[in-house]
Amino acid sequence: MQTNQLLLIFCGALLLLGLLAFFAGRSKATRLRSAGTAMFAQPDQYAWFTVLSTAGPAVVVSALGAFVLLLMGADIPTLYLLSASLVIAAIGLMVSLNQVKPDFHARQAIERVIRMVLAGAALISIFTTFGILFSIISEALRFFQMHSFWEFITGTTWNPGASFLASAGRGDGSGAEFGSVPLFAGTFMITAIAMLVAVPIGLLSAIYMSEYAPRNVRTIAKPVLEVLAGIPTVVYGFFAAITVAPIIVNIAGFFGLDASYNNAVAPGVVMGIMIIPFISSLSDDVINSVPDSMRQGSLALGMTKGETIRDVVIPAALPGIISATLLGMSRALGETMIVVMAAGMRPNLTANPLEDMTTVTVRIVAALTGDQEFASAETLSAFALGLVLFAVTLTLNLVSVLMIRRFREKYRVNNL
Repeated sequence: MQTNQLLLIFCGALLLLGLLAFFAGRSKATRLRSAGTAMFAQPDQYAWFTVLSTAGPAVVVSALGAFVLLLMGADIPTLYLLSASLVIAAIGLMVSLNQVKPDFHARQAIERVIRMVLAGAALISIFTTFGILFSIISEALRFFQMHSFWEFITGTTWNPGASFLASAGRGDGSGAEFGSVPLFAGTFMITAIAMLVAVPIGLLSAIYMSEYAPRNVRTIAKPVLEVLAGIPTVVYGFFAAITVAPIIVNIAGFFGLDASYNNAVAPGVVMGIMIIPFISSLSDDVINSVPDSMRQGSLALGMTKGETIRDVVIPAALPGIISATLLGMSRALGETMIVVMAAGMRPNLTANPLEDMTTVTVRIVAALTGDQEFASAETLSAFALGLVLFAVTLTLNLVSVLMIRRFREKYRVNNL
């Protein structure tokens, strides 16, 4: 019997056991209550306790078995694993029915189970983060055994061509250069252009919609603005390459400047347009969360509406605005498709945004999707780039947290 058929049978059997546990637990609790016995919980709460005691251990055992099968390579027949899970479910059903007694606090037991489930979800997210970090670091260390870490973070030339010859057995790869400075310079330049477009427009639109726009205008404008967040990035890439890039070239030519059709301005501007809904929507929600009594108090003291927004509303909402800006920046740092289609893939260290350049994420994709062996230096360089990008993003997060705390403390002091 195939695995998917076994899983279907397992889910059906577990569902039947769960229904049986629910009705059996509620029936027993109802009988006890009808006999005049004082109960510490409602019959439905005893019923849900029996369901959780029946299905919970079975799901945990099957999940652990799947983990052992997939990640540790253990040879456990699927039929035996699922059968054992159903046996444990049956045992849980009998034990839980035996626990349906007048002095048993079913509601507190359910609360404990819910608390354990929530704690488990938090632990899964934490362990997943550490697992990702461990996998990146382990492969990045293999790369740094082949090439110097100092040359990687300070080198100004990215030319891994010799590593391809080495993987093909036609050289030792000594001529390969893995200087990441051009990649990070392109990443920061395109991200800076995107933020210069997204932050002013997003913040000003949020202020207008939350403070000035009539209700009917806000009802229409906000959903229309948020539609931009649902457009696929490949569509933005087409828009940047076909529409925005020629406009940039024509504008540069009008001022006597030489611009390439693959330049940093076009993807930066389009990426900023893509980020506007994130900053605008989150900033709008934060500004709306500022108590209206603060606005009314400011107006009562003689301040104009503009002064109230500048001196009262924005300082109060600044921590949330910083968080929205950081979210948009993280979105820009990880963007790939727009850069590939509008900026090119050539690592180019330049301060001229009208020239072609590329970003870290583009080179990561190129390294992992090429014809190289996994153990080659070019493929492993993707993990080294990812590790440095992770460190940069973590640093930005820490700086933003410090800024948010500082502004919160300053705002509290000003309101004492």
